[in-house]
Amino acid sequence: LSAGVCCCCAALRPRYKRLVDNIFPEDPKDGLVKADMEKLTFYAVSAPEKLDRIGAYLAERLSRDVVRHRYGYVLIAMEALDQLLMACHSQSIKPFVESFLHMVAKLLESGEPKLQVLGTNSFVKFANIEEDTPSYHRRYDFFVSRFSAMCHSRDQDPEVQTEIRIAGIRGIQGVVRKTVNDELRATIWEPQHMDKIVPSLLFNMQKIEDIDSRTGPQSSPTGGVKEENPSVLAENCFRELLGRATYGNMNNAVRPVFAHLDHHKLWDPNEFAVSCFKIIMYSIQAQYSHHVIQEILGHLDVRKRDSPRVRAGIIQVLLEAVAIAAKGSIGPTVLEVFNTLLRHLRVSVDLELGDRRSSTGSATLSTSSKESDERIVQNAIIQTIGFFGSNLPDYQRSEIMMFIMSKVPVLGAASQSLDPNHIGDLGTRRIQIMLLRSLLMVTSGYKATTINNALPGPFLDPLLSPSLMEDSELRQLVLEILHNLIDRHDNRAKLRGIRIIPDVSDLKIKRDKISRQDASFMKKHGQQLYRHIYLGCKEEDNVQKNFELLFTSLALTTIELANEEVVIDLIRLAIALQDIAIINEDNLPMFNRCGIMALVAAYLNFLSQMIAVPAFCQHVSKVIETRSVEASYFLPETIFKDKCDLPKSLEKDETDLFFLTNKIAESLGGSGYSVERLSVPYVPQVTDEDRLSRRKSIVDTVSLQVDILSGHNTEDKVDNTEEITFEALKKAIDNNGLEEQEKEKRRLVIEKFQKAPFEEIAAQCETKANLLHDRLAQILELTIRPPPSPSGTMTITAGHAHYHSVPVYEMKFPDLCVY
Repeated sequence: LSAGVCCCCAALRPRYKRLVDNIFPEDPKDGLVKADMEKLTFYAVSAPEKLDRIGAYLAERLSRDVVRHRYGYVLIAMEALDQLLMACHSQSIKPFVESFLHMVAKLLESGEPKLQVLGTNSFVKFANIEEDTPSYHRRYDFFVSRFSAMCHSRDQDPEVQTEIRIAGIRGIQGVVRKTVNDELRATIWEPQHMDKIVPSLLFNMQKIEDIDSRTGPQSSPTGGVKEENPSVLAENCFRELLGRATYGNMNNAVRPVFAHLDHHKLWDPNEFAVSCFKIIMYSIQAQYSHHVIQEILGHLDVRKRDSPRVRAGIIQVLLEAVAIAAKGSIGPTVLEVFNTLLRHLRVSVDLELGDRRSSTGSATLSTSSKESDERIVQNAIIQTIGFFGSNLPDYQRSEIMMFIMSKVPVLGAASQSLDPNHIGDLGTRRIQIMLLRSLLMVTSGYKATTINNALPGPFLDPLLSPSLMEDSELRQLVLEILHNLIDRHDNRAKLRGIRIIPDVSDLKIKRDKISRQDASFMKKHGQQLYRHIYLGCKEEDNVQKNFELLFTSLALTTIELANEEVVIDLIRLAIALQDIAIINEDNLPMFNRCGIMALVAAYLNFLSQMIAVPAFCQHVSKVIETRSVEASYFLPETIFKDKCDLPKSLEKDETDLFFLTNKIAESLGGSGYSVERLSVPYVPQVTDEDRLSRRKSIVDTVSLQVDILSGHNTEDKVDNTEEITFEALKKAIDNNGLEEQEKEKRRLVIEKFQKAPFEEIAAQCETKANLLHDRLAQILELTIRPPPSPSGTMTITAGHAHYHSVPVYEMKFPDLCVY
């Protein structure tokens, strides 16, 4: 009877319940009843309005079986749900999905690993189904939290732990895929979700990496092993997540990376941090690269007071990021990158020097270690600046060169961002060297079409200023930067080292015809280049490398910028350098004097072969041969040896050892060169750079030359001439007593000499010289004797002047020589 009642009750139950009950066998080991499952699927497809009821009933049975630990029936229920999901795609499936997700949540909440994996697998299948219409109310907050927690599983059984972590990673991947394809995909990018997803993925990537680093490199796994590796799976999920990021949500995906690296102290060492950001930069869309760089810069500002190694780790990550992004879209972050790095360079120098000043007694060792760490930070900044700049397009690189140069502090002058008075002379020098080193890297490989593009006026002036500093390393860096910019045909490697080159043609020098723009540049700025080479040779702390770089500078100028007019100027400069060593007004050491003589010999040997004038080559070769026999210390191969016997003195009358102006003029004149200017001794310009660089005055008597040449036309020369007295002359040669008006007058005269035609200057100087002679004779009754000067000078006698070619003369007056 009871059985009959049960049968009647069963017959009265709804059909969908009977169909669901029939798919469960008596013994769960038999698995899903396939025939009855086909009936249930057909019924669900035919009557989609019953799907929500089918789902609710299946959820009810599954919940009861989970509580009773009847896991065999749980597996059957989830299999049935999966098949129904795959078969039904009508709009009525949405209530069924809610029941399905409720059942998945039940499985994930259970403490049984098998059920957690089962629920994850079902969710992944569901995530791969494309629904016909979007769901505007469905949220996945629980699944994000649960899958993230599974990624951090610490089960005592390693196999179970790995299985749960893999399930958690696959679940996160399913959530990402499902939400990105959904119309409400923006919800997954909210910070509360990203703060769980990203660290969970990084945690698995990091843990497996640590294990690999301890056990050593492993053989490349097969495809099946890769699928079971949490590290590989997490990295793939991380790449997929970043690849789907858009402009509005990129930052939300990147910021949790910084939090994870900070929390786990992964900036020192920073191998994992570098690998993470390489993955980020290669996974995101190229046009969003600047977002990542901005985030790194912002985090560097946040951690600016951390230990030096932490800051160095962040800067190294920035270097790797910009290395990948430099060829793509950098956007508005170019100047921001450099500005931020320069600011941190200043902070590093402040911290280093501050620790040095405060170090006493027992703290010396720890302070020294911190200084060394700060050097690591500074080198990382320089490498980043240089590498980033060297990979920029040329039009951006020129702007960055000027930007960096504007930040180089100059002693005695105001700087835009780095205050030399605050950091002191030592800090200023350190920053100068580091910025010039970074500028050297930026200019490496830079090929400008014209020299004016490489060395514009606003960049040339501040660049050459450090070449006047009393620091050989600074001067070397400036010359190397000049070489990078001037050498447009990669000839510098062929000229490396200062030597007498037997045959220049063997070097296979590459050069083009001097363009009109380059010739115009030399007319405008050539004197600046000559001046800094000239002054660079006069420094007492010059070593062999300084002379080598000066030789390369002269040689590259000859190759890239020398027409006939420039060749004459370079010869005048070389003779002036020779006079520095012979006359030795600056009391240079004997090594420096011999080094200058060797530099002149090496350069004139190179120049004579480049212009290929036989008589000039013969004169140079004869002098070099004579030196090799009688004074080998005047040649670079001898003077720059480790042990070289230096002479006790240089005799001025040994003309066979010197290059003579008159013979050079005679040899070049026969080949069509205009040699009149060779008789004009080279005198460098005087500017305020001498005061800023803390050097002594270059030419003590230039102020008198200004008075002589200040007239602009012959009509007003009498009116513009001031009364000359002994006191006036004495004051004129004293640079320390110059007034602002005199400085301005001198600047105008120098500008006139640069731009006015030579004939006009010569005529004015002759008239001015005659007038000065008459006035001096009346006031001082001065006897003026003709000087032992080379041919082509002007000899003034006691009543008239004989003008040969150029306005240069010498007046015998107590310890006074005026040019």
